[in-house]
Amino acid sequence: MPASPSSSAQAARAAVAARLRDLRRGAGLTVAELAGLCGWHHSKTSRIENARTAPSARDIQHWCRACGRPDEAPDLVVRSMNAESMYSEWRHQVQELEKLQNSWPRVFAETRLFRIYSSTLVPGLLQTEGYAGGLLGTIARFRGYPEEGAEAARARVDRSRIIHDAGRRAVLVVEETALYYRMGDPDAMAAQLGYLLTAGALPAVSLGVIPRTVEPRTVWPLETFHVYDDAFVSVELLSAEVNITQPSEVGLYLRAFEELRRMAVYGADARALVMDAIAALP
Repeated sequence: MPASPSSSAQAARAAVAARLRDLRRGAGLTVAELAGLCGWHHSKTSRIENARTAPSARDIQHWCRACGRPDEAPDLVVRSMNAESMYSEWRHQVQELEKLQNSWPRVFAETRLFRIYSSTLVPGLLQTEGYAGGLLGTIARFRGYPEEGAEAARARVDRSRIIHDAGRRAVLVVEETALYYRMGDPDAMAAQLGYLLTAGALPAVSLGVIPRTVEPRTVWPLETFHVYDDAFVSVELLSAEVNITQPSEVGLYLRAFEELRRMAVYGADARALVMDAIAALP
């Protein structure tokens, strides 16, 4: 099963930093000496070697030349770029929640098969405006951003209409507990659960619910993740959104999704679980 994506991204950063440090030491240079050859302050060298600052392509090229190993630069540049693309902090992405919802139009436009697993929330592709507004407003308050829940919710719902386009398929798996975490007021939650009863019947949508009592449980509840076709995975953490393109890691998420999908129930059985959640509303 997938290891923590944030740990994976940090490990990729650390591997680049470690190689740069090894090159400096192999060349017999001190931190200050390398900084002098590269034309920057010695503290920058320390930050790069400790993976606190990501080196630019030019930084890596200067570093390798200073160490007498310019041949190492191209590979390290690619490795560094891959490491940084894996980990993009949300504090740089969510200045406005509406912009966040519109940030990936090209990815959505090119994807034919969406696979989504969520342990805590109704997936975005099936969210109603009231539910999305409650969720995004909560996120804004928690992060200290101006609340733009209504605008961002409309943007999310507009984006989700893509599942009605010809040639698209969406396979969504949620834990039963996600049906009970309330976002928005009771009316918004009731509308959201009611929509799930009909959305699961859409020709292009497969909605599975993993019962709380499922046996055997072959995979523990995981972080929410989206798989776009077979090539790209987006994982949602509290502090970051991790984008995964490494084929071996994508394969782990595909394997995890298949295990989770097999534990879910569909059709009438899934609708019965949604009805139970509706009945539990105040």
